[in-house]
Amino acid sequence: EVHVVESGGGLVQAGGSLKLSCAASGFTFGDRVLAWFRRAPGKEREGVSCIGSGVGGTMYADSVKGRFTISRDNAKNTVYLQMNSLKPEDSAVYYCTVSYRYGLGCSLDYYDMEHWGTGTLVTVSP
Repeated sequence: EVHVVESGGGLVQAGGSLKLSCAASGFTFGDRVLAWFRRAPGKEREGVSCIGSGVGGTMYADSVKGRFTISRDNAKNTVYLQMNSLKPEDSAVYYCTVSYRYGLGCSLDYYDMEHWGTGTLVTVSP
């Protein structure tokens, strides 16, 4: 059985930082593409960042490029999202996802995502 559990959300002031973690199990972690999505109230779900398998490549939404960094520790079955220079518009529920795809590259295609966590709330105050 696959388990995907996010942590690290919370309340932070604009300009601050948070680091999200996602622990996953029930599959060969190092093989899979992983991603973070988010959904803000009243907005469409947005792909934030993804990372390929192994020490694969990364991709970022334009809205977070230069501020967020995705990384993975395959020994710990954990993927991270370091979020710096946070803005109020970054407030959302952040979801860790596991793609059905393998490989060094990745994409933020919602339909590629096979497993989802329940999300962790990030609130950025002005």
